[in-house]
Amino acid sequence: MDVASRVLVVNAGSSSLKLSVLEGDEVVASPGDLDELGGLGIDVAGHRIVHGGDEFHEPVLIDERVRRRLDALTDLAPLHQPKSLRALDAVTAVLPDVPAVACFDTAFHATIPAAATTYAIPREWRRRWPLRRFGFHGLSHAYIARQLTGRRRIVSCHLGAGASLCAILDGRSVDTTMGFTPLEGLVMATRSGSIDPGLVLWLEEHVGMPPSELAATLERRSGLLGLAGSADMRAILEAEAAGDEDAALAVGVYVHRLRASVCAMAAALGGVDAIAFTGGVGENAAAIRERALQGLDFLGDPEVHVIPAREDLEIAHQVRATLP
Repeated sequence: MDVASRVLVVNAGSSSLKLSVLEGDEVVASPGDLDELGGLGIDVAGHRIVHGGDEFHEPVLIDERVRRRLDALTDLAPLHQPKSLRALDAVTAVLPDVPAVACFDTAFHATIPAAATTYAIPREWRRRWPLRRFGFHGLSHAYIARQLTGRRRIVSCHLGAGASLCAILDGRSVDTTMGFTPLEGLVMATRSGSIDPGLVLWLEEHVGMPPSELAATLERRSGLLGLAGSADMRAILEAEAAGDEDAALAVGVYVHRLRASVCAMAAALGGVDAIAFTGGVGENAAAIRERALQGLDFLGDPEVHVIPAREDLEIAHQVRATLP
C-alpha cells in the first residue's frame, strides 16, 4: 500500500469514539461524526481492538470469519471489546467497500516468554481456559519501541487513566505489568491495580459482597479515585501541595507501585538503557516522573524520554504493513 494512502484510525474508548484520517504521518481530518466519512477519500480503516486472545498476534484484515472470532473474544474483555466491535460495525456500514484492519492492544505482548505469562494455577485450569497474562496498551508500547530504535533495553511507561509498563528488548516485549485483565499492575485513575486475591475472596465470603459489586468497585471506584476522591492526577498533586493527607497518600501509593514496577521491568531486561514516559500522566506530570526515578541510581544512568502517545500513528503504520 502506498505510504500516502489515507488511513482512517478508529479508536473506541470507554466513553468516546475518536476518528482521525492520516496521510503519511499527518492528520488531515478529525471527523466528529460518522456521516462525515464519505467524502474524505479514505482507502482503508484501522481499528483498535483491545483483545486478540491467543489467536491474533499481529494485525489482520477483517473478513466475516475474523469478525466472528473477535466477537467470541468478548468474554475476555467484556468492558472494552463490545465498544470496539460496535465502532467496527458502524464504520463498515458507512464505508462498506473500504477494507478494514484490526490492530490489537494485546498483540505486541505475544513475544513475552511463558515464564512471564503463566500463572501458578492448576494445569487443568490453564488447559481448559485461556488463563494467562496477556498484557495491554500494546499499541502504545509498540510506538515507543519504534521511536527508540537502537536502544536495546527500554522500560516503556504508559501512564494515563489506565497505566502499564512494558519491558522492551531489541524492539520486542518481554514483560509487562497488566495481566489477564487490565486490572493487574499499577495503581490507575479508577482501577485498583494488583491486590491480594485473598482480599477479594474475604470480601465475598465474609461480607457477602457480590462479584458484580466487587468488579465495579475495583474497576471504577478504586485507584486514585478511591484513595484521594479524585481520578485527576493534576488535581491530586495540587491538593497534596496544599496539605491534603489523602492526596499525599494517593501520590505515595502511586509512586511506590510505579517505582517497584520499573525495577521489575529492568530486571526482566537485565538492565535498562532508556526509560520512556507517555500518556496523560507520563507526559504532563513532571513531579511523578521525578519521584518515580528517585532512588533508582542503582539502575545506572539510563536515558529518560517523554514521548507523546500516538496510537493513531502506530495503527496507521501497522495497517500499511498489513495490506499489499
